[in-house]
Amino acid sequence: MFIRNESFYSFRRNYPVITVIVAIHLLLFVWMNFLPFGYLIRNIGIGFNPAVAQGEYWRLITPIFMHIGVGHVLFNSFSLVLFGPALEKMLGKIKFITIYLSAGIIANIATFYLGGLSYPPHLGASGAIFGLFGVYLYMVLNRKDLIDQANSQIVMTILIIGLIMTFINSNINILAHLFGLIGGAALAPIFLVKARPFYTYTHIHDPEKVTFNPNRWRRRRLNNKVVQKILWIGFGILVVIGILMRLF
Repeated sequence: MFIRNESFYSFRRNYPVITVIVAIHLLLFVWMNFLPFGYLIRNIGIGFNPAVAQGEYWRLITPIFMHIGVGHVLFNSFSLVLFGPALEKMLGKIKFITIYLSAGIIANIATFYLGGLSYPPHLGASGAIFGLFGVYLYMVLNRKDLIDQANSQIVMTILIIGLIMTFINSNINILAHLFGLIGGAALAPIFLVKARPFYTYTHIHDPEKVTFNPNRWRRRRLNNKVVQKILWIGFGILVVIGILMRLF
């Protein structure tokens, strides 16, 4: 579920929603930091509780796509590319973008009501991404037919580490992470009603006929160590990006 071995062409054909979201991340990041009127885009879209209280409700949505630091945009985009594709395929495009945005909005609403008017400006896709982990968490606990034990362990490990980093990093919106997770888990039983396991889908748009089967390492013992190395390398990259977030 979390091994990305397809080409860029195959990825954007199979996961158009994630491709568009990541493109928006990068475009807004470049615009906000390097192009004219970037400061205006940042000021209009950033999450700012006093402005929301004055009726600027779009600020509950726009921060989901906005990032300032290079580490921040890379970490969130890379996390989405790793952990989003399985859900986009299992839920479908409409359900996926709906639950992604809903979790992000829930995270920002919680920041508004619980953070209060004195809460500092905030932005980032972390609340929405934690919403995806909320869906996975529900699958691990209540829909074991949709996720195997190996991938369940990966999800729980990454989630626990993510929560630990949430509380030790002073620059993170704790409310957004927690309520994004809760929001995703709460919406999961509704959106997963007709879902099928990820390995049952065939990726017809891949010219190399690449298929994804999360259970393949059960059949090939030799590949088990290779898969584990790839996963830990990917996780190591996330950790490095997380450290860069604190520096920049």
